[in-house]
Amino acid sequence: MLLLVVLVATASWSYGFAQEIPMQSPISITKFQKSARMTCEIQTSKENVDGIVIHWYKQKEGEAPERLLFFSQGKVTTESAFQVNRYMVERISVQKQCVLTIKDVIPDDAATYYCAYWDHYNKVFGSGTKLIVSEKGSSPPANSEILQKKRENQIIYVCLIEKFYPEVIRVTWTDDEKEVTDNVVKGDTWQSTKEDEYSIASWLTVPAENKDKKYYCKYEHEEEKASLPTQVDSVKTAPQEEDCRTVFNRDQLMHRTAYLVYIILLLKSSMYYLLILFFIYRMWASTKYQGKKA
Repeated sequence: MLLLVVLVATASWSYGFAQEIPMQSPISITKFQKSARMTCEIQTSKENVDGIVIHWYKQKEGEAPERLLFFSQGKVTTESAFQVNRYMVERISVQKQCVLTIKDVIPDDAATYYCAYWDHYNKVFGSGTKLIVSEKGSSPPANSEILQKKRENQIIYVCLIEKFYPEVIRVTWTDDEKEVTDNVVKGDTWQSTKEDEYSIASWLTVPAENKDKKYYCKYEHEEEKASLPTQVDSVKTAPQEEDCRTVFNRDQLMHRTAYLVYIILLLKSSMYYLLILFFIYRMWASTKYQGKKA
């Protein structure tokens, strides 16, 4: 996975400007012995995309990506390591899309699939679609909500999304105009007490003076897309305490998994800080000892 991240980063920047990353949907597919269909939306200013060569890459967990096939002028060329008759590619020119279909999914197909194409002398990679091969069907989140906690001159919004399968999910924060990336922490997915159920939390910290501004926690899962606003009139209400405007008050929030994960992240940061101080001290002590010895 690290190798592909480096490829995407280097291919997306050249001549001083960034390229638009192709958008792929869905973000994951859970199939077994059926066809899996994934779409790549070409992000380019060109009106005619018929001349663009579309490449599809397959990356298994822990392995380097390898090209599966490429599509050019209506013809599909499959790499020799893959079975030609199991893949179908179609281009939808009006919508600037390229669709890959994998027939009769088998366990060896489990991987993340990326589309890619050349744009302005750069090869840009898509956001990826993960194919999970499982007889267990996917399920949307059983619960999703926004929690709030006030701390001095800040407000912390916790977006808690619980009990979904598979674990692949995309969570973003936005305001009324654009995506918000500053002061956002996204936690890792964790497995719930029930097998094959996952949860995730994401945190947004804003100044206290923005308490009346509306933010949205948006998530995209294989089974569901949703947008949760931070204002009390649009979310589930709870008993008011300390002017709390969202779902849970201070005591309830302390006992929620999302807040516990937030504390764990803070502790991890503190541990890294202590480790750095320890190594600095060791280097200083070693230098001092050598100086005395000399």
